[in-house]
Amino acid sequence: MEVTVHLLGEVRVAVDGSPAAGFDRRSAAQLVALLALEPARRLHRERVMAALWPDAAPEDAANALHKAAHFARRATGGADAVVLRAEMVSLFPGTSVEVDVAVFEAAARAALAEDDEAAAAAVLDRWPAELLPDEPYAAWADAPRQRIDLLRRRLLLLARRWADLVALDPTDEQAALGLAAEQLDRGDRAGALRVIARIERVLREELGIGLSPEGAALRARALDSAAPMPGRPPVVPAPRAAGLARQRLGFCRAPDGVRLAFATSGTGPPLVKVANWLSHLDHNWGSPVWSHWWRELSRDHTLVRYDERGCGLSDWDVDADSFGLEAWVRDLETVVDTLGLERFPLLGLSQGGPIAVTYAARHPERVSHLVVHGTCARALWPRASKEQKSELVALGQLLRVSWGSDAPGFRQVYDAKFLPDGPLELWRAFDQLQRRSSSPENAYRLWGAFGRLDASEAARSLDVPTLILHPRGDLVWSFDDAAELHAAIPGSRLVALDTRNHILRADEPAFAHFLQEVRAFLGT
Repeated sequence: MEVTVHLLGEVRVAVDGSPAAGFDRRSAAQLVALLALEPARRLHRERVMAALWPDAAPEDAANALHKAAHFARRATGGADAVVLRAEMVSLFPGTSVEVDVAVFEAAARAALAEDDEAAAAAVLDRWPAELLPDEPYAAWADAPRQRIDLLRRRLLLLARRWADLVALDPTDEQAALGLAAEQLDRGDRAGALRVIARIERVLREELGIGLSPEGAALRARALDSAAPMPGRPPVVPAPRAAGLARQRLGFCRAPDGVRLAFATSGTGPPLVKVANWLSHLDHNWGSPVWSHWWRELSRDHTLVRYDERGCGLSDWDVDADSFGLEAWVRDLETVVDTLGLERFPLLGLSQGGPIAVTYAARHPERVSHLVVHGTCARALWPRASKEQKSELVALGQLLRVSWGSDAPGFRQVYDAKFLPDGPLELWRAFDQLQRRSSSPENAYRLWGAFGRLDASEAARSLDVPTLILHPRGDLVWSFDDAAELHAAIPGSRLVALDTRNHILRADEPAFAHFLQEVRAFLGT
């Protein structure tokens, strides 16, 4: 017997080429879809019940599972369509099953690997429907849905279907510029300028950034193709740090609906950098505080970065209680799942370290190497003395009242901790970066939540090759904190960097030492 399961569009099942009866119970279709999305088409019954009936009492969820399995068997015409045995729930066990999602993904990756425009168009034409359109709010479908959406966007990009891309994501500047260039090549200068004006407005209003250098150049080309006009103003350069050729922006949504911005740069195997204190994907690229990090790490890898919730190009309007370890780990899971990354090295800097450690402990099969820099196993709040807690409370209040102003305050205090040996212009750049990255309220919430991170238990259970690098004179977390983390992680290696700077400067030997150690470690 051969079974085909269709999840792109309406949920359908065919047995030996003959369509099975339709699903008259939504729960039956959901159960089949949930199992079909699993590589082995089987899940523990507790996971099935938690996914499909998360708010039901255990007895009610168990009864709902049995009913859904019964109606799934009746809809598919097979007594063994859904089998509950030994705490496991299986879909057509021991049977040859083809799931259209898996076939689509294989065909899409093949077209992308070959850089074949015609093949990309053929895949798009064969599978035009989205995944489970009748289940737009099913949390259990979020990860595969985002993964398929990203593949579809990459196919649209390869097939040069710019209008479809813009319809999917109005903030996709590369697609908008592709559409504008097509119109300009056809002689429709006015249409091209309208598209450029629209994407410029969307970028400004939605993301707070301007056109890329490529966008500014295309607008100049469109304007220059017209007859000279007296008094025409010159084209204003775009206020962007990174052009489309340097880094590509993308967006995804966490399970709680928060929009997360991510960026990829460079070529080669992936290297995923966990979000940390107050990032801004575009501004960071051009900032002297961080730019040398991203350029160097993009030389040998496809570097993946993302802005944490409440910061940068990600959503700022988020619930106060969503700042915490669990939400930050889910955000990391969302980004790597959206990009379809199966196994990769993970980089955690500063407050990103405990998040990276926790993720690696929970997903050791996906993390090939773990690199952490300037971090700790436990943040300060839980182990602070009474005097230290008083100082932290005062520093938090200083953050709230001085953020966004030019008056000395929290940012200047943090400058001296993060870059004690930095010149004044680097302190100013760090000030600007922090103010550009987040609001005073979000900065305060993030600062407080970071101070309560605890990955000590995850560190002790970690079974991933781990490299710990730490400035010997770090004023944010002491070298003793790094030694404690090293002692907790079995088989880890600790490297001391001869600097006091928490964020390594481009011109100091410690940064070259950092790169040398990381490249050697990732090459093993």
